[in-house]
Amino acid sequence: MKAFLILGLLLLSVLAQGKVYERCELARTLKSLGMDGYSGIRLANWMCLAQWESGYNTRAMNYNPGDQSTDYGIFQINSRYWCYDGKTPGAVNGCGIPCFALLQDDISRAVACAKKIASKQGIRAWETWKHRCLNRDLSPYIRGCEV
Repeated sequence: MKAFLILGLLLLSVLAQGKVYERCELARTLKSLGMDGYSGIRLANWMCLAQWESGYNTRAMNYNPGDQSTDYGIFQINSRYWCYDGKTPGAVNGCGIPCFALLQDDISRAVACAKKIASKQGIRAWETWKHRCLNRDLSPYIRGCEV
């Protein structure tokens, strides 16, 4: 019985952690999902954004106490404006999806929402991109990935 409990806790830990993409694996995935050049935004920008927002982790979540919203997933998409989590006051749900959909290992729904954000506001919608990626050499994010 004790072995089952330990195994269950280990499995829960793995599930809670989510998929953490390797750099080139994510670059290839984003390219295959049409992110390279989407809305004029080159792939290296998306890679830089994902690195600094989530560390390439699909299950990353960060609570923002100021407005009681939460950022979800690989692109840290905010629950106040873009998804519905059932707890953010005044949520708009601009992508029309539940926030848990942004935490899946299959990032296609997160990518679709990020595209929607980019088409409306550009990549500048993400403060992290402005502080960590803007006017920097982003070539290391895709170097050697054959994308």
